[in-house]
Amino acid sequence: QVQLVESGGGLVQAEGSLRLSCAASGGIIQLNLMGWYRQAPEKQRELVATISSGGRTNYADSVKGRFTISRDNAKNTVFLQMNSLKPEDTAVYFCNAHAATSDRVLRNYWGKGTLVTVSS
Repeated sequence: QVQLVESGGGLVQAEGSLRLSCAASGGIIQLNLMGWYRQAPEKQRELVATISSGGRTNYADSVKGRFTISRDNAKNTVFLQMNSLKPEDTAVYFCNAHAATSDRVLRNYWGKGTLVTVSS
């Protein structure tokens, strides 16, 4: 069973930085697109950033120039470096991955989320 475990959330002041990590485990033989999504209170979950296995990245307009997504393929881990944080970045951040195990079927997996709170 594939598991995604996020870490690195917390409370930070505006203009501060945080680095989120997400480690994927559980018999993974193929790990394709990985990404971060977020959900603020009473709002829908939204894309923050994604990264392909080859390193191609995609960002939401609201975080371009402030957030950087990266991954360590050897460790099945994806990171999100968040700089110049704003109060509107406050949300639960979820890790997402497209992965296959021994049955070679690609499935979509989610972590349980980590809370990021940015105070003004």
